[in-house]
Amino acid sequence: MKQECYKKVERMTASMRIIHWANAIFMIVAIVTGLYIGEPYYQTLIAGPAVHKYVMAWNRLGHFIAAVIFDVTSIIVVYLYFFSRFEKSYKKLIPSADNLHEFAEVFLNLITLNRKKSFDSSHSDSFNTVYFTIFHLLLIFMLFTGLQLYVHGLESGLSSIGSWWPWMLHFATDWTIPATGGNLMTVRIAHHVTMWLIIAWIVFHIYYQIWRTIFWQEGDLAIVVGGSKFAKEQK
Repeated sequence: MKQECYKKVERMTASMRIIHWANAIFMIVAIVTGLYIGEPYYQTLIAGPAVHKYVMAWNRLGHFIAAVIFDVTSIIVVYLYFFSRFEKSYKKLIPSADNLHEFAEVFLNLITLNRKKSFDSSHSDSFNTVYFTIFHLLLIFMLFTGLQLYVHGLESGLSSIGSWWPWMLHFATDWTIPATGGNLMTVRIAHHVTMWLIIAWIVFHIYYQIWRTIFWQEGDLAIVVGGSKFAKEQK
């Protein structure tokens, strides 16, 4: 009879966990403030006109800070995809026979609620890597469309730090107008719809990690806290 043993496997470095929780916290900030900017749904907890308390200004500031955080983490993540000394994610994106087989096995394991695995779960599998890559692509699209909406508040072509800032934003983001349908409203709609796609992504991500923890019994939820999990070994 085979006896199940466990080995401790490091899955996330300290820097990767910091990025994960920074994204989680500021994602909440971005969603809450973004919904308010799109359609103000509260005034303040105290009496008096919202305009006198700069409610919209504070929401816009929080939204902009969250976007800056995502800019920084996205640059770091792209770098780590290719040059991380811990784990190079791009290798799992290559459509090789092994990666395609692993992707299919993980997917089938998920949809059939199967406790048995015919793949190595001690590392980041192809399914998870592709899933997180989709998240970062959605996030990058949100950043470009959001900056396109932001730069239209600088209609004079000037800013407090000079004219180079609006020019650079137009240069980097004007492509989003024809890409989404041809006007600023379509950019706004695309930005809003992408937010809901990201929310759906987050819901499934949380569900999937809980599912892995329950069905595989390898402590996957502990990865984002301590950086490690316990993968099963058959002996």
